[in-house]
Amino acid sequence: MHNKAARLRKSRLPSADPLFGARLPPGQVLTERFPILHEGAVPQYDLADWSLRLFGTLEQSIKLRYADLLAMPQRQLQCDIHCVTRWSKFDTQWSGVHLQDLLQVLKIQPKSAFVMAHADHDYQTNLRLDDLLHPDSLLATHYHGQPLTAQHGWPLRLVVAGRYFWKSAKWLRGLEFVEHEQPGFWEQNGFHLHADPFAEQRFSGDELDIAEDAWRDKEFD
Repeated sequence: MHNKAARLRKSRLPSADPLFGARLPPGQVLTERFPILHEGAVPQYDLADWSLRLFGTLEQSIKLRYADLLAMPQRQLQCDIHCVTRWSKFDTQWSGVHLQDLLQVLKIQPKSAFVMAHADHDYQTNLRLDDLLHPDSLLATHYHGQPLTAQHGWPLRLVVAGRYFWKSAKWLRGLEFVEHEQPGFWEQNGFHLHADPFAEQRFSGDELDIAEDAWRDKEFD
């Protein structure tokens, strides 16, 4: 599965649709459905044993239970999402906790400019702290008014709307504040460090001039 970047380079480039103007990033296809893409099995959880850990360059590590997150200020987010495998979905609706609110409640002042998100199973993706503090980012517990489904990351996932969707890690278990940027799982396997869809930052290295449409064969919600 680690040759995914190479496989994406070998696929067909969709034509641009002028109907959506600048809202649809280059090389993307709009879908009304929600493709389900992930590597490995869907984790099973008992919330009595589940926790989210904040650690790294913080003064002390913090462990939060699901109930702790629900007790924090809640935000609603409507955003477009864009997957590196070429699909986009407009006006998705999420709710959960914004990192800025969480930091304020816990009286945490990060000293690092970078974060490594840790998720099951043994997945990591790197982010700039500014990306997580953007208004269009969220620690999401709900989608369209309902708790996340297991296939979409229950009980907690990241939503980082200004980045390709692999940065929005499902099954989030930890945020590690780090001094220096370092690549996560897919970033070590040919994907771009920063993943801006409007700049087509899909891959590290070669410029992309072809696309991926295999998502059409995946399961949908």
